[in-house]
Amino acid sequence: MTAVPPQPTLTDGEITLRPWREDDIDVAHQLADAEISHWFDFEGLPPREGLAEAVERWHQQYDDNRSTVNFVIEVDGEAGPAGNVEVRQTAPGVGELSWTTYEPYRGRRLAPRAVRMLITYAFGELGLDRVHAEIDAENRASIAVAIRAGLRREGRLRGSATLKGARRDMLIFGLQKDDPAPDTLPGWTAQMDTLLPKKRVIAHVVVRDTANRILLCTTGFKRDLELPGGVVEPNEDPAAGARREVVEELGMELPVGQVVAIDWLPPWHGWGDAIEILYDGGVHPPELLEQLQPDGREILKADWYDADQLKGLVSPLNERRLPRVLAEPNRLHQLRDGNPE
Repeated sequence: MTAVPPQPTLTDGEITLRPWREDDIDVAHQLADAEISHWFDFEGLPPREGLAEAVERWHQQYDDNRSTVNFVIEVDGEAGPAGNVEVRQTAPGVGELSWTTYEPYRGRRLAPRAVRMLITYAFGELGLDRVHAEIDAENRASIAVAIRAGLRREGRLRGSATLKGARRDMLIFGLQKDDPAPDTLPGWTAQMDTLLPKKRVIAHVVVRDTANRILLCTTGFKRDLELPGGVVEPNEDPAAGARREVVEELGMELPVGQVVAIDWLPPWHGWGDAIEILYDGGVHPPELLEQLQPDGREILKADWYDADQLKGLVSPLNERRLPRVLAEPNRLHQLRDGNPE
């Protein structure tokens, strides 16, 4: 078995990460406060004995196989610990990060720098391939640390932890060894892509006949009649998505022309908000129906409908907007939940 090297001391010239010493325990215990107790779910302030046992356990886990490596954060030129950072191996090549900053040192952005140093150590010295942190969805300070340290938001674990006896959602922030460094443009944009909102884009097609009736589909998954089209896939432009959906649903290609409406949809029945684009599908003879081949699963059939037939057959949203579109099919309608902006 390869001998475990002594736990190192790491520094960036201003912040030092070093092993715990016996004299750190009393200082760190005195700096524990209600913020630490809250997020670590202690009843009252954490006891000194608990911290002493933890330090002993961290030393032992490091000496055994470096399954847990916990460093004191020290600010150069200032005595005593400012906090601590930890990486705990949870699976081969995978480590979970955690950190604490003591109250006198908060607001100085020490934790993000310390976490970045720890990540470099984990990928280099420890040979890990991935690190991540699970953070309470309401712990804004720790979320900010994760973002400033370059971690990417990867998901939400609903009700996966408890705090004060109540179920809590946890956010997952992670980074892989081969990810572009967060201080490069590819790394920064990849991280921002995980943090910024992602709206659904829906592309539907307004197909009319020579009597200015609109083509609506009976679906196999809801009672409301619906326009042909659907959700645009990742890396697909909306017009291409509309064409693809029409072919998949109706078994034939139809023209997808200019945009006739752009609509913002607020949250509804469990859906998040979305942007919907309606494209002009052209004017066709009524006999077009004979050429359609509904897929029989998602789309059961399609038929023509007048504007005055829509009430009760389509969603309230389409009741508001489709008559407007049929009344003025050659203009761009800018809508908010089916109403003019």
